[in-house]
Amino acid sequence: MKGGVPLAFLAIVAAVWIALRLSQGPPTELAMDARPPTATGNVEGFRAGAWFLPDEELLGFVEIPAGPFVMGSDASVDPDAFDIERWSSTSAQGIVDLPAFYLARYEVTVAQMSAFLVATAGTIQSQALQTPPDHPAAFVSWPDALAYAGWIDATLRESSATPPQLRALLSDGWRITLPTEAEWEKAARGVDGRLYPWGSEPRQDRANYSSRSAVPVGSYECPECPFGLADMAGNVWEWTRSPDQPYPYDATDDGEGLEAEALWIMRGGSFRDGQSGVRAAMRGRADPGARRAFIGFRLALVR
Repeated sequence: MKGGVPLAFLAIVAAVWIALRLSQGPPTELAMDARPPTATGNVEGFRAGAWFLPDEELLGFVEIPAGPFVMGSDASVDPDAFDIERWSSTSAQGIVDLPAFYLARYEVTVAQMSAFLVATAGTIQSQALQTPPDHPAAFVSWPDALAYAGWIDATLRESSATPPQLRALLSDGWRITLPTEAEWEKAARGVDGRLYPWGSEPRQDRANYSSRSAVPVGSYECPECPFGLADMAGNVWEWTRSPDQPYPYDATDDGEGLEAEALWIMRGGSFRDGQSGVRAAMRGRADPGARRAFIGFRLALVR
């Protein structure tokens, strides 16, 4: 299996999309001129001197080992399964074999997005900066997410503050971007085909769903989750770098005909969704320009 959409191609797609939108003017119902404060303060568990990334050896990136996993939903096992999650007309689920990759432990936070905007003198929709710094960044479009990923990738490559192990990975051909939906699903459910990151039954003590708003990242402990990642169910939907394509999943499809793609896949569900919306196999879809209180993202480190 190949590795999904090339980073350079994604950057071109995002740039073209932004140019087209700007030529039409900003949406009248949205305020697009907010700038972040010049200082965010301290956020517990995150490094103020490292762009508010997690205070961990790899700045929050967690290795997901190479190997196969079960992707998709079997309606005979999962009564909440949707047709869009079925693998094919003859098979409910499929086996996808992925190379090793890393996924961020947490969703990108308001503090991290603010650091990006300060460094680049950028602006963003005003609502994106109105929640506390330890909350997931929301009101973020697909191009916004790609722009942040590209900035933090370049910044970590150039900075002397980058931890040695992470610097070695970046020097060895790894890059920071959004995960594919296959990478995201494997990281969420592991290799045993579970329905939720913690098992096969809904548990509101493990994730923020069916609630009124997002909460600080990592608020819910999930000792049963396969790779120690936080908020892989609920809190905010997370953009992926996979365009909306019917199953069976094939990473090579992600690089063809993207100029015609109108929707991009999101994963994980959000605080406003019920139990069916936060299952590991659930597939959401949105216009790349969508900016909503329940849409955010997390980063992947891939090769």
